[in-house]
Amino acid sequence: MKKYYFLLALLFSSLLINAQERYFLNSDTRLYTSASTSAEFLGYFKYGAEIQLLSESKNGWYKVKADNLSEGYIPEQYVATRLNAKDVKVRDNENPILEGGDNYYGGNHLFVLVAGLKARAQPDKNSKIREILFVGDPVAINYLPKNEDEWVNISGQFSDEYARFTLRKFVGKRPDFNTLLKDFDKLDVNNVTERKIVGERLVQLAWNSDNTKLIPAYQRYYEVVKQLNDPKLIDDTELNMAIAKGLVKHKKQEEITAFTKKSEFVVKGLKTKSLFFTQKELINTLGNPVKKATISDECGLYISELFYYYPDLEASVDEKENKVEVIKIFINQTNKLVFNVNAALDSSLTEKNFIEKYGTYIGASIKNPHSYSIPLEDSHFEIEFKDGKLFAIEIIYYC
Repeated sequence: MKKYYFLLALLFSSLLINAQERYFLNSDTRLYTSASTSAEFLGYFKYGAEIQLLSESKNGWYKVKADNLSEGYIPEQYVATRLNAKDVKVRDNENPILEGGDNYYGGNHLFVLVAGLKARAQPDKNSKIREILFVGDPVAINYLPKNEDEWVNISGQFSDEYARFTLRKFVGKRPDFNTLLKDFDKLDVNNVTERKIVGERLVQLAWNSDNTKLIPAYQRYYEVVKQLNDPKLIDDTELNMAIAKGLVKHKKQEEITAFTKKSEFVVKGLKTKSLFFTQKELINTLGNPVKKATISDECGLYISELFYYYPDLEASVDEKENKVEVIKIFINQTNKLVFNVNAALDSSLTEKNFIEKYGTYIGASIKNPHSYSIPLEDSHFEIEFKDGKLFAIEIIYYC
């Protein structure tokens, strides 16, 4: 009986070790329906893809699971527990997955082909949406099913926490902006539905290209927006067109640095000195904080891990040194950011006015609307608008 338990323990230990082991492919290969290279195949693996073994090796083949949960067979010779620079890669010239080094992504990848692509937590159209992706976004892909209507994992890993899925037909080679522009111009002017689809793709691809693409993209899209006659869509598009004009004429970094080097926050009449107060000044002006909290600051970005929170601001506070570093202010009639005597961000500034005045200084993204950045030397101002009005300004430091 003791021997029986001992063998069970060994078996359990072996299974546990095997379950913890990770396996990768040291070459391109395919996922076959049976253990033969002459069999039908389900999809393409790229070098570096992770797999899960579902069986012991039999006649030089493993049954495996791909990261999109498809099951099939691959040759044993391509399975490894680690990858290294000495691997002799056998490339599959028919494999559509792109390798890193194309200035867009460092690893195996393809690109999003449709506007507003929903990446889901499971290979199921009803599962949770984890992310919305735009045309031209690179996505990590290690296994690509052959069937256009199958799911593909665009996270590059098995982890349930990070896995993201979409249909195979929505990813591929990066779209060409000029080709898409010509496609739009060929459409019948009365085909509003198709013009809107292509126009949205144009705009999103332009944001994923250099800034010079934004104006011609928005010129086309604005034609469709006016046809749709949706007031909110018209307002949003006109705002984005103004942003595009500023980005095309973007200031050089040295010009932006010169503009922001004397920036100061003003809170209830109290003006910072190089974005700092003393603790005594802060308490005298705002009283005791609503909340105190200790944050983890592994990069050493702030003067202290102790933070004070007020309705007017958030700040890092070194109580021993009597020093306060303002991190974020909320804009009202008494709070503002001053660049110089002629330039300030205050409660009277609308989003439209902000773009008109400072559009050549800012960074912007279609993925984060109504939020703008102005770079500093080791950080940047993050400027947030709500309902067209200036809401908050935060300093984001780089680790």
